[in-house]
Amino acid sequence: MQTPDKQQQIIQTHAGLILGVVQCIQNPDLRPQVEQALAVSEQNGWDKLVAAIRKILNGSREESILNGLDDEDSVIVTAILRGLQDPNTLPKPEQTPDATLAAPMLANLINDARRGDHNAVIMLGGMAEQMSMAGGDMASVGAILKDLIDGERDVDKLCDKVGPQGESLIVQILDELGKLEVH
Repeated sequence: MQTPDKQQQIIQTHAGLILGVVQCIQNPDLRPQVEQALAVSEQNGWDKLVAAIRKILNGSREESILNGLDDEDSVIVTAILRGLQDPNTLPKPEQTPDATLAAPMLANLINDARRGDHNAVIMLGGMAEQMSMAGGDMASVGAILKDLIDGERDVDKLCDKVGPQGESLIVQILDELGKLEVH
């Protein structure tokens, strides 16, 4: 059994995924971005977690979703289910985001915003606002989201005022954007 501190650490580590799933349920237009994050999770061996999340995305709210999950997966799925019931229980996105999940989702939103998707622009605006409230690297990354939407791809210019964590996230976003813009 996980201690409350360990559970909170798991939730915060996977905050991007948890928030992404809850936001996707509230706005089904975000499903492609969440599916991309789930595909990355599947590639990393999280098959059972991804299957449980897809059940949630398809409408299931039964506790039986937890059957067969390990402790960490159970904490993540429980956080998603609890967040759907009470948004106040959701992790704060500005705390230690998981860049491996955040980058593909942000890149997809940036790409969609560049193509005129109004919902993507609104989502990115909300994220930028939350990131600015977090301060530090996250505020700096939030401040350059508009530059990314406007087409800026110069890594040196984008990373000019961020620390290592922010630079890592920006580089991953640029990598994901590069893949999207080729297609």
